[in-house]
Formats: sequence, structure tokens, C-alpha cells
Amino acid sequence: MATKPHVLIAGAGIGGLTAALALLRRGFDVDVYEQAPVLMEFGAGVQLAPNGTRLLISLGLEDAMRRVVCEAAGKEVRIWNSGQMFKLFDLGKDSNKRFGAPYWFVHRGDLHTVLKNAVLAIKPDAIHTSARAMGYSESGGRVTLEIEDGRRPQGDVLVGADGVHSRLRQQMFDPSQLEFMGIIAWRGLAKRAELSSELQAMVGTNWVGPGGHVITYPIHGGELLNFVGFGERDDWRVESWQEKGTHAECAEDFVDWNPLVHEIISKVDQPYKWALISRSPLQTWSKGRATLLGDACHPTMPFLAQGAIMAIEDSVVLARALDMISDVEEALVRYQNARVERATKIVNGSNETGKRFHNRTLADPVAAVDFMQKEWAPDKVRTRYDWLFEYDANAATV
Repeated sequence: MATKPHVLIAGAGIGGLTAALALLRRGFDVDVYEQAPVLMEFGAGVQLAPNGTRLLISLGLEDAMRRVVCEAAGKEVRIWNSGQMFKLFDLGKDSNKRFGAPYWFVHRGDLHTVLKNAVLAIKPDAIHTSARAMGYSESGGRVTLEIEDGRRPQGDVLVGADGVHSRLRQQMFDPSQLEFMGIIAWRGLAKRAELSSELQAMVGTNWVGPGGHVITYPIHGGELLNFVGFGERDDWRVESWQEKGTHAECAEDFVDWNPLVHEIISKVDQPYKWALISRSPLQTWSKGRATLLGDACHPTMPFLAQGAIMAIEDSVVLARALDMISDVEEALVRYQNARVERATKIVNGSNETGKRFHNRTLADPVAAVDFMQKEWAPDKVRTRYDWLFEYDANAATV
């Protein structure tokens, strides 16, 4: 490891841990600094499309992941009030056949644990908790990470994987422009065994309606149903995944929606709420020997289910760039240049998808069916999703 740069990573979320694993597997020495005192992820679901699962498999995680994921048969779209169903795309064998990799639904905590265990299996002392990154300095070809408690670890490369509120991004670049989207998001988990049989199908479902949408899918080996609901409101602007709400308030945001949606809401153990805040994706991610990945440089709305995968893709491309190019600063620029265009396209595509999910045409029963048949026609679905799923970060030009 001594012949390769020593990499410091700020943040031990999905992006930070994937970057650590990808680098460790290529022979780099890595230390990860996480602000939380205990390494854990809050409970929520993650969709892993083929462009993400092929990378996790290439990192040697297939067996561990298959023990915790759900490989669903397909995804469907349903009209918010009638429940009329339209196919989005097939999954299961079809995903493997068309894209060479599966489509998985997984509990975020399960994915996080698999990544953590894989990192610690290679380097048992790689992760340092209670280590909030406050900033950094660079001198003489070395980078010093400034930890809140006074620690000052040094390395050859610094990776900011410290999320949407990244302190490192704030130091490196001008503040991002924030835009409140006028949308409140709800999340929660329900036990599938307690739900109606119609809700126990091993599929992912997008309920779409005028001014809102709901996404559900099975996770945790099929034990739980992940619920995420989005409603248009302008009276809640707290951007936190830990803010508790009430079942009554959540249900109020989906008045007149199908009874199955309300059944799920009633069975959610604890609803949490957060406001959707949009930030323009950075066009420059690297500065000297420091760079960013994941939400630190391209936070995205959750409407294409690509946020976690983007961080995984970043991590693999970053590891490849540092492995291929001996000059650290050049490697970081090459990593950035390989990723910026795709990340920006996904951020913009996610915003457009949100408009489709919330289209006011869906309020009219007759027009809604025409809208669904047009917008979710097979050719349009392929146009919107195939370019996402076909991308392979292991083969992308760096």
C-alpha cells in the first residue's frame, strides 16, 4: 500500500464506504472519518438498478447482498385514486437478460452493513467515528483533514463524501443556490405480513397523481414494505431525515387517494418527513488534492431512484482514476470530467420525472388514462431508463 497514495475520506455513508472498498481492493491505504459516534444508517429503502448492482457484484458483494435484498419481478405505475395499473418495466430475469445485472430493492441499513463489513474485513481500523470533518488544508503535497475534536490526520488525497451539507464543499467552492421545491416527502416502513394481499406482491409500485406521488417496494428480505410519499406543500422546509411526523398529517397529504395508499400509511411504524431542497450540481468537483463525490457535489431529487447509485458510480470511477494515473491532481480532474456530464443529466432528468409524476392531468379520470398510456408507453420507458441502466462505471472512459 505504501507505493500508492494514502486516501482520507470524510463521511462513511454509502458513497464513502463504497469508495473505501473500491480503493482498498486496488491496494490503496484508506481511512474513513465519520461524524456519527456509531456507524449506522436510518431505516429506509434503496432501489439498486443494474448500473449499481453490477458494481456491487464486481466489488465482491453479490453473496452478502443476495442475503438481504429483494429481487422483485417488476415495477408498475398506478393511478392515484382508481388504482388502475400500468407496467413500468419487467425486472427479475428480464433485468439480467437486458442489462447483465439484477435490479434489487434493499434496506439502506442492510446495504450499509454489507459495505462496512467488507471494508473492515480488509482493514479493521479503517473507519473512525465521532470524527466530524470541519475543513482541510493542503501543503507540500499532503492534505490535512481538520476534525472537530482537534485531530488532524494527514494523507495524499482527500475525498469529501460528507453529504448534502458538506463542509468540504463549502470550503472548496462558492455556496450552492438552494431552491425549495414546494414538496414535502414522507417515509416509513410497514410489515408486509400485516398488509392486504394486494400489497404483498413482490413488485415496486409508483402511485402517481395531481400534485403528489407514492413509491412502495419490498425490502429486508421481503419482511418490510418501504413507503415514500411526496405531496406539494409550502409550509414545511426542514431538510432532515430524522424529523418525526404523525400518521394523521401524512394521511392528510393524500386525501382522496386510493384506500390501499391509506392502508399503507396506517401501517407505517413511524412516519418521518423532510422538505425537498434542490441544489444545482457542481460542474467542478476537484481542487488540488481534494475532491467530492455523491450528494456532496450532485444532490438529486429522488424521482429516478439513482441517488445512491450515483455515489457508487462515482466511487468506482474515482478508484479507477487514482489507480491509472500517478499524478493525484490529474487523476482527480480526470475522475471529475468522467462523471460531471452524466451526473448533471441524472439530476435534470430526475426533476423532469417529478413533473410527470405530479401532472395535473391525472385529476381527470378520462384524461388520466390517456396520459398514462402515452407517458408510460414502452418506447418512452426505454428512452427514459435504458441509458441509466446500461452505463458501466467499470468501463467508462477516464
